[in-house]
Amino acid sequence: MASTEFGRAVRHWRDRVSPEAAGLPTGGHRRAAGLRREELAMLAGISVDYVTRLEQGRAANPSEQVVEALGRALRLSPAEREHLFHAAGLVPPGRGTVPAYITPSVHRMLDRLSGTPVAVSDASWTLLLANPLYTALMGERNGRDRNGAWRAFVGSDARVRHTSQSRLALESAVVADLRAAARRYPADRRLRHLITELRANSDRFAELWDSGAVGRHEASRKTIDHPHVGAVTLDCDVLSVAGSELRILIYTAEPGSQDAERLELLKVLGTQTLVG
Repeated sequence: MASTEFGRAVRHWRDRVSPEAAGLPTGGHRRAAGLRREELAMLAGISVDYVTRLEQGRAANPSEQVVEALGRALRLSPAEREHLFHAAGLVPPGRGTVPAYITPSVHRMLDRLSGTPVAVSDASWTLLLANPLYTALMGERNGRDRNGAWRAFVGSDARVRHTSQSRLALESAVVADLRAAARRYPADRRLRHLITELRANSDRFAELWDSGAVGRHEASRKTIDHPHVGAVTLDCDVLSVAGSELRILIYTAEPGSQDAERLELLKVLGTQTLVG
């Protein structure tokens, strides 16, 4: 049965990945060197119960999104990722679809930036991976709110302050990005569905889409209103990974500033929350 093979593969690779390799804090007694189910669930953005049912073969037909998320969390090689898709009874995404594979080199880079809020998104601005400090800063993002375009027009990004000028710049850049992605990846059903849903749920998106709005993401300063440490103003840089269309978002504070002190406090608070 495909779900049994899939579950065995997930369990095997979960045992192989150490918390340190996944960028997670360590501490306390651990019965095994690999990831706990709770940790894998958090990294993949799915429930612990679902991970358990998948591993035990009690949940069949996981979606492409779930398989992709598990592959990223488990840091699979391209060949292992392909095997996981086949074990789930799915065809691995191919040409014409938005790339979602995060290379080992990008994983290693994120590991070395553990003291900095960092996230990785694909060409459609869907959040693929966020380190613990980014999640502590921005909060958990689940479901549709994992997509930056959805948050900009329909969902919620309540922690980030915006002026009317900065919001217009963000909206124009997001629309231009999605239009470019739709041209480059015409076979991507999820991207087409996202654009259709945005047009149906946001008059503002439809207006900008139809008017041919142009824009681009540039380095900026953002103020994030955090519920525990207060307002934190950080520099936000968006880096592109050549050949994969991944976008890496990095938030940094000026050394010695009050914002840097608050980010240091957030490291402690975030770590305590994750361990708890």
